[in-house]
Amino acid sequence: MDKMIYLDNAATTKTLSSAVEAMIPYFTENFGNASSIYRLGEESRKVISRTRNRIAESIKGEPSEIYFTAGGTEADNWALIAIAEAYASKGKHIITSRIEHHAILHTCEYLERRGYEITYVNVDENGLIKIDELKGAIRPDTILISVMFANNEIGTIQPIAEIGKIAKEKNILFHTDAVQAYGHLPIDVQSLSIDMLSVSGHKLGGPKGIGFLYIRKGIKIGSFVHGGSQERGRRAGTENVPAIAGFGAAVEYAFTGMEEREAKIQNLRDYLIKKIEKEIPYCRLNGDRAKRLSNNVSFCFRFIEGESLLIMLDMNGICASSGSACTSGSLDPSHVLLAIGLPHEIAHGSLRLTLSEENTLEEMDRTVDAIRENIDKLRQMSPLYEDFIANGK
Repeated sequence: MDKMIYLDNAATTKTLSSAVEAMIPYFTENFGNASSIYRLGEESRKVISRTRNRIAESIKGEPSEIYFTAGGTEADNWALIAIAEAYASKGKHIITSRIEHHAILHTCEYLERRGYEITYVNVDENGLIKIDELKGAIRPDTILISVMFANNEIGTIQPIAEIGKIAKEKNILFHTDAVQAYGHLPIDVQSLSIDMLSVSGHKLGGPKGIGFLYIRKGIKIGSFVHGGSQERGRRAGTENVPAIAGFGAAVEYAFTGMEEREAKIQNLRDYLIKKIEKEIPYCRLNGDRAKRLSNNVSFCFRFIEGESLLIMLDMNGICASSGSACTSGSLDPSHVLLAIGLPHEIAHGSLRLTLSEENTLEEMDRTVDAIRENIDKLRQMSPLYEDFIANGK
């Protein structure tokens, strides 16, 4: 078998060598607890401070506004639940979109069971939130709008500046899940009027199990994890110093030469999209063509099951997905694809390919060849495809 082709970077990325190297000393030499007062603990405090400063710089925030978490899911949970609890006296209404990550949607379901009311705003056929519907959903008791920066399945980038402006004018807090966008797009929390922002380290070459929540200065919310006084009393638990060190190295890499790197990945993306559309009939590109993450390629292919295609691609040495890694194994079609109006039978034939700068044009060619050959095999076994051909398409 040829070298593996990894095309599932939205699920997780390979940890950068610089991140691994940054972590090792905090396992072996500088292993002190950051809360201790002796010199060994000071070394841990220093790397935490450096990483916090670099992250703050990357989003135009302040170091005091950055709180480390165990990842994007915890950050999303913390943002929604803490705001709901802190602002319950003002209202119990929250607005989000139908295509959010399950870290948001399942947290909203949790809040609904506790008496909060959630409005799920629709999106158009390209996955862009319907701004007029968002505006119309705002009520006097609305306390939070939470809309993801860019979708993890179809790559559509939302009009975050416009949403932030609407929230600010209405004196409503605005949270965005930026797990897929951070490190790929420039983010300025000030100009975008973002009050809270969630990020996960392993989506940009950092280790798993680390992330952060940006909380704008002046927002009064409680702790999500209770215990000690770490993270200025807002997030208890001994800091994961090695992961924070690795995260810092990944952030430094991501925001150094980002524009050039993203342009390279986008060229690969556009080449792959064009080649699939040219060589494989009865396919549909999911997501907005222009307002799209540089590394995202999402298609639906008629007359096949996406899971079968994934298994066959794996046998060809190609790692891909049918959508969110968090819903792997589910028999239901993607909620994102249903929200953009696709029928079940088409949504079941989805394939998501998410690229990195390590991918090559030769890998794109091999991938399209494998997709085409496997889809041909699957369609030959499909009675629906047989009827479609027999009836003259």
